[in-house]
Amino acid sequence: MATKKQKLELTWIGKENRPKLEPRILLEEPEKSYHANHLVTSKDVFNNRLIYGDNLLALKALEAEFTGKVKCVFIDPPYNTGSAFEHYDDGVEHSIWLGLMRDRLEIIRRLLSDDGSLWITIDDNEAHYLKVVCDEVFGRRNFVATVVWQKKYAGKADSQFFSEFHEYVLVFAKSTSQFRLNGFSRTIEQDARYKNPDSDPRGPWASDNLLRTEARDYAIYPIQTPAGKEYWPPKGSSWRFNKDKIQELIADNRIWFGERGGNMPRLKRFLSEVTQSLPPTTWWSHQDAGHNSEAKKETLSLFSEVEEVFSTPKPERLLHRIMHLATNPNDLVLDSFAGSGTTGAVAHKMGRRWIMVELGEHCHTHIIPRLKKVIDDEDPGGITEAVNWKGGGGFRYYRLAPSLLEKDKWDNWVINKTYNAPMLAAALCKLEGFTYSPSDSVYWQHGYSTERDFIYVTTANLSHEHLQQLSEEVGQERSLLVLCTAFRGRGEYPNLTVKKIPKQVLSRCEWDHDDYSLKVENLPKAPRKPGQLTLFGQEVGS
Repeated sequence: MATKKQKLELTWIGKENRPKLEPRILLEEPEKSYHANHLVTSKDVFNNRLIYGDNLLALKALEAEFTGKVKCVFIDPPYNTGSAFEHYDDGVEHSIWLGLMRDRLEIIRRLLSDDGSLWITIDDNEAHYLKVVCDEVFGRRNFVATVVWQKKYAGKADSQFFSEFHEYVLVFAKSTSQFRLNGFSRTIEQDARYKNPDSDPRGPWASDNLLRTEARDYAIYPIQTPAGKEYWPPKGSSWRFNKDKIQELIADNRIWFGERGGNMPRLKRFLSEVTQSLPPTTWWSHQDAGHNSEAKKETLSLFSEVEEVFSTPKPERLLHRIMHLATNPNDLVLDSFAGSGTTGAVAHKMGRRWIMVELGEHCHTHIIPRLKKVIDDEDPGGITEAVNWKGGGGFRYYRLAPSLLEKDKWDNWVINKTYNAPMLAAALCKLEGFTYSPSDSVYWQHGYSTERDFIYVTTANLSHEHLQQLSEEVGQERSLLVLCTAFRGRGEYPNLTVKKIPKQVLSRCEWDHDDYSLKVENLPKAPRKPGQLTLFGQEVGS
């Protein structure tokens, strides 16, 4: 009897636990933003974004504005090799890593445009598990390929078993039905295969096999060469075409029988007729896509003593290859694990818009200086020469706002004292699904959800008279959500919805949680062993 087809899923400890992320607002710090002094070209892009803060919270902060707008996401996440999780047994560290990645992938999928794609560099430690998690989030039908990238060109003599030469690039589309890859231009070496030994006026050509591997009755017959020799297809095979088509090709001088006219017939394919764009393969050699040593030299050319900060940076050529395939000029690229800033540097040089997120202090010590050099045309390395980069454009620097709510000395949730009126209005607009757009002329219009639905945020205690006046100003054709610290009402206001803050939002999110990063010091403590006793937090034996 047929059984219902079951969905296979990867399970791990704590998979059911999902953070209730607070959609933070982003605060620009103009003194850290940077722009070229003048236009270099008419296509210069200035509104790129560098965001300082936890990358999961930053992704959540981008949702309202950028859902469905990102063409390409590239991430180079921590690989979970064990060194970053040395205080955990394998099962716990593996589960935490998978959960943290899953949470990020779900938001990334929402940010991608319908024809967008995700590219993840990863190694053997988690590649196969990560593939299954991506299958769950994106759907297996939207898996595109696993690219093998040769990250090294020389082996390590002290390797315990195998000397690792490669990493993977997992490629997923938001929707494979709408996803399209750009191809690679033909190389000089590829074109050199085409010759013209018979001086054909149609130009250089290359010969191709005229056989098919399966036998088809209509295509099994002898072909007579100009030299009088007869050829049959080998047993178990057949010609590619029927007899009439072959005669047409012979008459059109598209069958090659060798210089003396007696060789096995082959099909002539003219260089002028082949596509000038080739699909990529899943093997990327270091000659084509760069390697780790090249990436270190690129970084060292910009900064000294970077080994401790970036042990395995990605070369610009690898990112150039990905962005060439996945994007076109002016498309938006996102990297939420910015690292040394390679994604932004390459996207900038290629005329793509970009957003990068980084929590580490190297956001200020390395990424910002690197981007300044790119903008000022003071970065001669990487892909600069290949794309003829001459500088220009700019970026805006943002940091995540602190949590909207904090605990007071009596352990009550209150509005964070660092929030001024515009910040509070912007934060509550984001929480309630409104677009923050304060009116210059109407004090109660802080944002809108439709042309007739608005939001008003205030820390005032609103009286019945004030609410009555608001209701009259809003009118019967519009509606208004009023968020205030307190109100006193004695009647109904059909066009107003009045709610108290922070009570209105208390259950929405995990408040005052600032770090969801993949760092061991920010993770929960390892589970206590069975029978392990503790006293005031200290282990005292079993």
